[in-house]
Amino acid sequence: MRKKRNNSKEILKDDFISTDTWRIFRIMSEFVDGFEGLSRIKHGISFFGSKNVPREHPYYKCATKTAYLLAKNGYSIITGAGSGIMEAANKGAHQAGGVSVGLNILIPEKQIPNPYINYLMEYRYFFVRKVMFTKHSYAFVVFPGGFGTLDELTEILALVQTHRIDPVPVILLKKAYWQGLIDWLNKRLVKEGAIEKNDLKLFKVVETPQEVLSAIRNFYRRHHRHG
Repeated sequence: MRKKRNNSKEILKDDFISTDTWRIFRIMSEFVDGFEGLSRIKHGISFFGSKNVPREHPYYKCATKTAYLLAKNGYSIITGAGSGIMEAANKGAHQAGGVSVGLNILIPEKQIPNPYINYLMEYRYFFVRKVMFTKHSYAFVVFPGGFGTLDELTEILALVQTHRIDPVPVILLKKAYWQGLIDWLNKRLVKEGAIEKNDLKLFKVVETPQEVLSAIRNFYRRHHRHG
Protein backbone atom coordinates (compact mmCIF):
# COMPACT_ATOMS: atom_id res chain seq x y z
CA MET A 1 0.00 0.00 0.00
CA ARG A 2 1.37 3.42 -0.97
CA LYS A 3 2.40 5.63 1.91
CA LYS A 4 0.39 8.80 2.24
CA ARG A 5 2.46 11.98 2.01
CA ASN A 6 2.38 14.44 4.87
CA ASN A 7 3.06 17.41 2.59
CA SER A 8 3.66 18.16 -1.09
CA LYS A 9 7.41 18.55 -0.63
CA GLU A 10 7.97 15.08 0.73
CA ILE A 11 9.58 12.75 -1.81
CA LEU A 12 9.60 9.06 -1.13
CA LYS A 13 12.65 7.04 -2.05
CA ASP A 14 10.75 4.97 -4.61
CA ASP A 15 9.52 8.15 -6.27
CA PHE A 16 13.03 9.58 -6.40
CA ILE A 17 14.71 6.67 -8.13
CA SER A 18 12.04 6.62 -10.82
CA THR A 19 12.51 10.28 -11.77
CA ASP A 20 14.51 11.67 -14.67
CA THR A 21 16.88 13.28 -12.17
CA TRP A 22 17.88 9.92 -10.76
CA ARG A 23 18.08 8.40 -14.24
CA ILE A 24 20.87 10.87 -15.07
CA PHE A 25 23.13 9.12 -12.56
CA ARG A 26 22.44 5.75 -14.14
CA ILE A 27 23.28 7.17 -17.55
CA MET A 28 26.48 8.72 -16.21
CA SER A 29 27.54 5.42 -14.66
CA GLU A 30 27.04 3.62 -17.98
CA PHE A 31 29.21 6.17 -19.77
CA VAL A 32 31.95 5.92 -17.14
CA ASP A 33 31.90 2.11 -17.12
CA GLY A 34 31.88 2.03 -20.92
CA PHE A 35 34.74 4.46 -21.44
CA GLU A 36 36.89 2.77 -18.82
CA GLY A 37 35.96 -0.77 -19.76
CA LEU A 38 36.61 -0.33 -23.48
CA SER A 39 39.68 1.91 -23.19
CA ARG A 40 42.02 -1.03 -23.85
CA ILE A 41 40.18 -2.20 -26.97
CA LYS A 42 42.37 -1.31 -29.94
CA HIS A 43 41.51 -1.21 -33.62
CA GLY A 44 37.90 -2.15 -32.99
CA ILE A 45 35.74 -3.16 -35.93
CA SER A 46 32.01 -3.02 -35.22
CA PHE A 47 29.70 -5.46 -36.98
CA PHE A 48 26.05 -4.58 -37.54
CA GLY A 49 23.39 -6.85 -39.04
CA SER A 50 20.25 -8.84 -38.42
CA LYS A 51 19.91 -10.92 -35.29
CA ASN A 52 17.54 -13.25 -37.18
CA VAL A 53 20.03 -14.67 -39.69
CA PRO A 54 20.24 -18.47 -39.15
CA ARG A 55 23.59 -20.19 -38.75
CA GLU A 56 23.34 -22.01 -42.06
CA HIS A 57 22.72 -18.78 -44.01
CA PRO A 58 25.44 -17.46 -46.37
CA TYR A 59 25.38 -14.09 -44.57
CA TYR A 60 26.20 -15.81 -41.26
CA LYS A 61 29.06 -17.75 -42.81
CA CYS A 62 30.41 -14.64 -44.51
CA ALA A 63 30.29 -12.66 -41.26
CA THR A 64 32.18 -15.42 -39.47
CA LYS A 65 34.88 -15.52 -42.15
CA THR A 66 35.13 -11.72 -42.23
CA ALA A 67 35.58 -11.42 -38.47
CA TYR A 68 38.07 -14.30 -38.49
CA LEU A 69 40.18 -12.57 -41.15
CA LEU A 70 40.08 -9.22 -39.38
CA ALA A 71 40.94 -10.74 -36.00
CA LYS A 72 43.88 -12.61 -37.55
CA ASN A 73 45.13 -9.25 -38.78
CA GLY A 74 45.07 -7.66 -35.35
CA TYR A 75 41.63 -6.07 -35.19
CA SER A 76 39.23 -6.41 -32.26
CA ILE A 77 35.67 -7.42 -33.16
CA ILE A 78 32.79 -5.55 -31.53
CA THR A 79 29.12 -6.55 -31.82
CA GLY A 80 25.82 -6.03 -30.07
CA ALA A 81 26.31 -9.42 -28.35
CA GLY A 82 23.20 -11.10 -29.71
CA SER A 83 22.43 -13.80 -32.27
CA GLY A 84 22.57 -13.81 -36.06
CA ILE A 85 25.26 -11.61 -37.59
CA MET A 86 26.44 -10.57 -34.12
CA GLU A 87 27.03 -14.16 -33.08
CA ALA A 88 28.70 -14.94 -36.40
CA ALA A 89 31.19 -12.08 -35.98
CA ASN A 90 32.00 -12.97 -32.38
CA LYS A 91 32.41 -16.59 -33.46
CA GLY A 92 34.91 -15.63 -36.14
CA ALA A 93 36.95 -13.56 -33.67
CA HIS A 94 36.83 -16.39 -31.14
CA GLN A 95 38.01 -18.95 -33.69
CA ALA A 96 40.90 -16.67 -34.63
CA GLY A 97 41.94 -16.31 -30.99
CA GLY A 98 41.23 -12.58 -31.14
CA VAL A 99 39.41 -10.04 -29.00
CA SER A 100 35.66 -10.67 -29.18
CA VAL A 101 33.61 -7.87 -27.59
CA GLY A 102 29.86 -7.85 -26.97
CA LEU A 103 27.89 -4.75 -26.02
CA ASN A 104 24.64 -6.27 -24.80
CA ILE A 105 21.42 -4.28 -24.42
CA LEU A 106 19.07 -4.93 -21.51
CA ILE A 107 15.54 -4.80 -22.95
CA PRO A 108 12.20 -6.43 -22.00
CA GLU A 109 12.67 -8.99 -24.79
CA LYS A 110 15.75 -10.40 -23.10
CA GLN A 111 18.78 -10.76 -25.31
CA ILE A 112 21.07 -13.54 -24.12
CA PRO A 113 24.70 -12.85 -25.08
CA ASN A 114 26.11 -15.34 -27.54
CA PRO A 115 28.79 -17.80 -26.26
CA TYR A 116 31.68 -16.47 -28.37
CA ILE A 117 32.30 -13.26 -26.43
CA ASN A 118 35.40 -12.89 -24.28
CA TYR A 119 34.67 -9.31 -23.20
CA LEU A 120 31.06 -8.48 -22.33
CA MET A 121 29.51 -5.17 -21.28
CA GLU A 122 25.81 -4.49 -20.72
CA TYR A 123 23.72 -1.35 -21.16
CA ARG A 124 20.24 -0.17 -20.27
CA TYR A 125 20.29 2.71 -22.72
CA PHE A 126 20.57 2.32 -26.48
CA PHE A 127 22.10 5.76 -26.96
CA VAL A 128 24.93 5.07 -24.48
CA ARG A 129 25.64 1.78 -26.23
CA LYS A 130 25.73 3.52 -29.60
CA VAL A 131 28.25 6.04 -28.30
CA MET A 132 30.49 3.14 -27.26
CA PHE A 133 30.30 1.65 -30.75
CA THR A 134 31.18 5.02 -32.27
CA LYS A 135 34.02 5.93 -29.93
CA HIS A 136 35.84 2.60 -30.04
CA SER A 137 35.52 1.61 -33.70
CA TYR A 138 38.07 2.06 -36.48
CA ALA A 139 35.60 0.76 -39.02
CA PHE A 140 32.00 -0.40 -39.35
CA VAL A 141 31.07 -3.55 -41.22
CA VAL A 142 27.36 -3.65 -42.05
CA PHE A 143 25.63 -6.83 -43.09
CA PRO A 144 21.98 -7.10 -44.19
CA GLY A 145 19.59 -6.22 -41.40
CA GLY A 146 16.41 -4.46 -40.38
CA PHE A 147 15.44 -1.21 -38.64
CA GLY A 148 18.12 -1.55 -35.97
CA THR A 149 20.84 -2.04 -38.56
CA LEU A 150 19.55 0.87 -40.64
CA ASP A 151 19.46 3.07 -37.53
CA GLU A 152 23.07 2.24 -36.70
CA LEU A 153 24.19 2.72 -40.30
CA THR A 154 22.50 6.07 -40.87
CA GLU A 155 23.64 7.47 -37.54
CA ILE A 156 27.27 6.72 -38.33
CA LEU A 157 26.90 8.23 -41.80
CA ALA A 158 25.27 11.35 -40.33
CA LEU A 159 28.08 11.76 -37.78
CA VAL A 160 30.72 11.53 -40.50
CA GLN A 161 28.74 13.78 -42.86
CA THR A 162 28.40 16.51 -40.22
CA HIS A 163 32.04 16.16 -39.07
CA ARG A 164 31.04 15.13 -35.57
CA ILE A 165 33.48 12.22 -35.83
CA ASP A 166 36.56 11.67 -37.99
CA PRO A 167 36.05 9.91 -41.33
CA VAL A 168 35.88 6.17 -40.80
CA PRO A 169 35.39 3.19 -43.15
CA VAL A 170 31.73 2.21 -43.43
CA ILE A 171 31.54 -1.01 -45.41
CA LEU A 172 28.31 -2.65 -46.56
CA LEU A 173 28.34 -6.30 -47.59
CA LYS A 174 26.27 -7.84 -50.34
CA LYS A 175 25.32 -5.41 -53.10
CA ALA A 176 22.17 -7.32 -54.00
CA TYR A 177 20.70 -6.54 -50.58
CA TRP A 178 21.64 -2.86 -50.47
CA GLN A 179 21.20 -1.86 -54.11
CA GLY A 180 17.55 -0.80 -53.73
CA LEU A 181 18.46 1.54 -50.87
CA ILE A 182 21.42 2.95 -52.79
CA ASP A 183 19.25 3.57 -55.85
CA TRP A 184 16.70 5.38 -53.67
CA LEU A 185 19.39 7.53 -52.05
CA ASN A 186 20.68 8.45 -55.47
CA LYS A 187 17.42 8.98 -57.31
CA ARG A 188 15.42 10.60 -54.52
CA LEU A 189 17.66 12.16 -51.84
CA VAL A 190 20.40 13.40 -54.16
CA LYS A 191 17.90 14.52 -56.79
CA GLU A 192 15.90 16.55 -54.26
CA GLY A 193 18.98 18.01 -52.59
CA ALA A 194 18.56 16.24 -49.26
CA ILE A 195 22.12 14.92 -49.53
CA GLU A 196 25.07 15.67 -51.81
CA LYS A 197 26.27 13.28 -54.49
CA ASN A 198 29.58 12.98 -52.64
CA ASP A 199 27.74 11.73 -49.53
CA LEU A 200 27.30 8.41 -51.33
CA LYS A 201 31.09 8.03 -51.05
CA LEU A 202 30.82 7.86 -47.26
CA PHE A 203 30.27 4.12 -47.56
CA LYS A 204 31.60 1.32 -49.74
CA VAL A 205 29.83 -1.84 -50.89
CA VAL A 206 31.82 -5.08 -51.14
CA GLU A 207 31.17 -8.80 -51.47
CA THR A 208 33.92 -10.75 -49.71
CA PRO A 209 35.87 -10.81 -46.43
CA GLN A 210 39.13 -9.99 -48.24
CA GLU A 211 37.50 -6.92 -49.79
CA VAL A 212 36.53 -5.75 -46.30
CA LEU A 213 40.12 -6.00 -45.08
CA SER A 214 41.42 -4.27 -48.21
CA ALA A 215 38.86 -1.47 -47.91
CA ILE A 216 39.91 -0.75 -44.32
CA ARG A 217 43.61 -0.76 -45.15
CA ASN A 218 43.17 1.38 -48.26
CA PHE A 219 41.05 3.87 -46.36
CA TYR A 220 43.71 4.46 -43.72
CA ARG A 221 46.47 4.65 -46.31
CA ARG A 222 44.58 7.44 -48.05
CA HIS A 223 43.96 9.25 -44.79
CA HIS A 224 47.51 8.68 -43.53
CA ARG A 225 46.26 7.08 -40.35
CA HIS A 226 47.14 3.71 -38.93
CA GLY A 227 44.64 1.02 -39.91
